[in-house]
Amino acid sequence: MAEKDDKTFDLKIIQDAEAPTQPPETAGMNLPGVMGQPEKPETQARVALKMRKTLDGTFMIFDHPDIDIAIMPQMFKIVAFSKEDMGEHIYATQSRLFDFLSKKGVIVLDSVQGGNLYGSLEANIPTPADQNVDPIDVAIYVIAKFIDEEKPFYDRSEKYKDDIENWMLEPDDDHSTSLDWAEKTHGTKKGVQNRWPGSTAAYGLTGMYRA
Repeated sequence: MAEKDDKTFDLKIIQDAEAPTQPPETAGMNLPGVMGQPEKPETQARVALKMRKTLDGTFMIFDHPDIDIAIMPQMFKIVAFSKEDMGEHIYATQSRLFDFLSKKGVIVLDSVQGGNLYGSLEANIPTPADQNVDPIDVAIYVIAKFIDEEKPFYDRSEKYKDDIENWMLEPDDDHSTSLDWAEKTHGTKKGVQNRWPGSTAAYGLTGMYRA
């Protein structure tokens, strides 16, 4: 399994279909009447993703905090499924993903449906009208843009959780009490705790009476 964790991924959205080919016996030659070595298509986009490629060619993207995204070139399909927890927030995230992809024209809108894997959602990638367009590279590029748009929200959420944890475990002087001062000033009984024996019986049922 080839891994591409935290590395850049070069995308060639438009392929050069008219690039001249060169016979093997003329490779490296630059003679009159002999075609030169065709130039490689320039990189048109570059994204950084935590992505792996499986044995069957599926691209697995792990950057999103809530869902993992699989792009299946052999089936022309995109599948999104939960990382760990299940709930309405997972479905909402999946729905935002496929809404984003449909608006960008990356999926067939009426193909969005539940997948075979529990809690998954999937959609089909359309066949491009222009044969020079690589639909898989386009899908990877647009998904990277979706993750970039989602990132600020999840960053704020994580920062809020960290702030709450720090506020509880490491409060500042205005929100904390010195242990020495507390031990010296706090009594054994405070507030509504009873201070004299029999106080509870004074207002309760203390016995049974017979006529």
